[in-house]
Formats: sequence, structure tokens, C-alpha cells
Amino acid sequence: MDTDDEPDTLSEVLDEVQTQIGEEGAKPKDMSLGELLDAVGRQSFGPLLLIIGLFAISPATIMPGMTWLAAALTLLIAGQMALGFKHVWLPAWVQSVKAPRALVRLGVREARDWSGRIDGLLRPRLQVLSRPPFVNLIALFCIAAALITFPLGLIPFAPLAPGLAVVFFGLGMTARDGLWLLLGAVALAGAVWLAAPFVSAMLARL
Repeated sequence: MDTDDEPDTLSEVLDEVQTQIGEEGAKPKDMSLGELLDAVGRQSFGPLLLIIGLFAISPATIMPGMTWLAAALTLLIAGQMALGFKHVWLPAWVQSVKAPRALVRLGVREARDWSGRIDGLLRPRLQVLSRPPFVNLIALFCIAAALITFPLGLIPFAPLAPGLAVVFFGLGMTARDGLWLLLGAVALAGAVWLAAPFVSAMLARL
């Protein structure tokens, strides 16, 4: 994707993913992670975080290990964002990880139900928060969300909290909307509050 044509709304991101998924029966049964990321381009950190965040709260995570895979991907992408990389690099074996195309299609369909309402709330504002040095802080917040996902992954539905924070950060970066970045910080604080007792209990057993 040309960087001049980067998606800047949730609906546009979903359009790109839907195009990559293809019509039912027209492509192989499984979809690789590389295909999913190529849908929005490798130079767009906002849409990439948004895609991974949506994946983290989608039906695809009912498959064993997918929640931790989403967290690991968030770490990789946000880490490169924090270091100022111009485009995302992922190992070949990570890009080759597959998920059923039908599950990805279902996730897109469900996201469509509320994408229009969310797009109506997105607009460029407080744009300074989406640029350095604040963007590096956002990247660190995403890394924190990924890290707390690992212990929360042992609790049913608990990983939705940090996943939602990553979605908010992705929306804010995509639309250059600082208000959604602030909402992401609030969601992350809630996820940390949720994770704190569980992490403390784990540490007490060591």
C-alpha cells in the first residue's frame, strides 16, 4: 500500500482487510499473519496496532495460544515504533502463522457493526500526542499492554482489557486523534488494575 493512501478510519482499515480476505471459497482456507499485515501496509504503525488489537479481542483468540501471539506481535510492533523504525519487520516464521480465514472474516463482520459509529467519533485533534516524543510514550504503553496480557491470558476474557487499550491506541494513531490515545491510556490503567492482584499472587508463590 502506498503510504499516501494509508487508511485513517476504522472502516478503511476493515476495507483493506476485507479485500485481503477475499470472497468465501476464492482463497485458501487459512490466512497467514503476513497477509493480514500486508492489508494495511508495513509503514503504518497505527493501522497495524489497530489490526493486532482487533485480532486480540476477536473470536480468533478462542484458538489456543492466539491471545499470547497477539501480545507478542504487539511487543514486536510497538518496540520498533518506540525505537523509531520506519517500517515493521517481522520474522518469516511469525508471518507464516495462520488462522482460519472464516474466523478473520467473522471478526471483520462483527467490527463492521460498530465501525461507522466509531468513525463518527474520530477526527484529528490533540495531534501533538501522535507525534514524537509522545508517540514513543504511546509505544511504551502498548508494550505495557502486551506484557500484562501474558498473565491475564490465564483468566477467561481478562485479556480483552489490554486488547481494547491497544485498539484505542491504534485508532488514535490511525486518525491522529489524541483523545483516543488518552482513552487508550485510561483503558490500560484499568487493565493494570485488573492484572495487579493476579500478578502479585503469582509473585508471592515464587
